Amino acid sequence: MNRKNVKVILQLTAVLLMISLISCDPGRKLAKQEKEDIQDYLSQNSTLAFVKKPSGLYYLEVTAGTGISAVRTDSAYVKYTGKFLNGTVFDSNVSSGKLYGFIVGQNITGFDEGITLMKQGGKATLLIPSSLGYGSVGTYGISGYTPLLFDIELIKVVQYTDN
Repeated sequence: MNRKNVKVILQLTAVLLMISLISCDPGRKLAKQEKEDIQDYLSQNSTLAFVKKPSGLYYLEVTAGTGISAVRTDSAYVKYTGKFLNGTVFDSNVSSGKLYGFIVGQNITGFDEGITLMKQGGKATLLIPSSLGYGSVGTYGISGYTPLLFDIELIKVVQYTDN
């Protein structure tokens, strides 16, 4: 075999190896599974009128608020329960009686976006895909590619002032 043939065989081997590695990318499979899980949840809960926002956030207004809306840099105070799609609660402050206060823009993207869609006194459910949550890696005991549900009541908004 001459040198030219060896070079071609090595190049073909490299291309085939790359294709096989890409095709068994676990992240791709997990992302696909996440999309299927979200669609299954929405199908099984079709009476809930979630609205899909351009970002990918699914928003369901439960009770319309009558107060002001929060914007980035405002402080928001909420009662919330975080759940997985199977209903398992992973975090909540509802039974503690203590509000969760934060500056809008410093949480996971989907949570912040959901808060800005609400008015003070309102209640909503957010279905947050991992791309707007804890991503492909996960954190705080939440695996990557995990969509999250949050039931939120926006108790108080304190508008940011720069003086």
